[in-house]
Amino acid sequence: MNNTTLIIDFDSTFIKIESLDKLAEVSLENHPDKDVIVNKISSITDQGMNGDISFAESLSERIALLKSDKTLIAKLVEQLKEEISDSFVRNRSFVEENADDIYIVSSGFKEIIAPVVAEYNIEASHVYANTFEFDNQGNIIGVDNNNPLAGNGGKIKVVKSLNLANNNNVIAIGDGYTDYEIKKSGMATIFCAFTENISRDKVTAVADHITNSFDQIITLIK
Repeated sequence: MNNTTLIIDFDSTFIKIESLDKLAEVSLENHPDKDVIVNKISSITDQGMNGDISFAESLSERIALLKSDKTLIAKLVEQLKEEISDSFVRNRSFVEENADDIYIVSSGFKEIIAPVVAEYNIEASHVYANTFEFDNQGNIIGVDNNNPLAGNGGKIKVVKSLNLANNNNVIAIGDGYTDYEIKKSGMATIFCAFTENISRDKVTAVADHITNSFDQIITLIK
């Protein structure tokens, strides 16, 4: 890819939806207050993605509302494999052929993301995301707070650790403000607001390019 590295977000970018919102739906399927809780989680997600509240606050609030376990995560993974964004599906061969130059950097969870992107030849070692903490019964009881992605500025720290300074072109792609912050910090040369699934005004306002499909990313590289 002409010495280009892609830093791609997962939720609402590689896939069409927000994985934690979907996990809430799966986990609360028989809960009497399912709709109320799911809507609350979705609202918190939007506040975090728009930069209205800190990511750390967004994450802790959503996890507190979730009641889930490893079995439900496995169920979710299979559902998300059917939710990959249309333009990534169209360009699957491009992703597979260039997977060595692609990193998934997400505030989501590696247990969910890695098995989904593995089908596109993206190795788990190229997936940077939060990780759950489980009890002995496999229930989610929290997140690994030592993971930089569990705190504010996590994506910046992760991309910095990749030592991509020798790459001529590092393109950050995503729908959220934290994706823009990668470029703002100097860790990416270009930020593309990905609007195929959702467009956030605060994000598109600071983007170098507004791209409504992965096809446009490929054109930009070429």
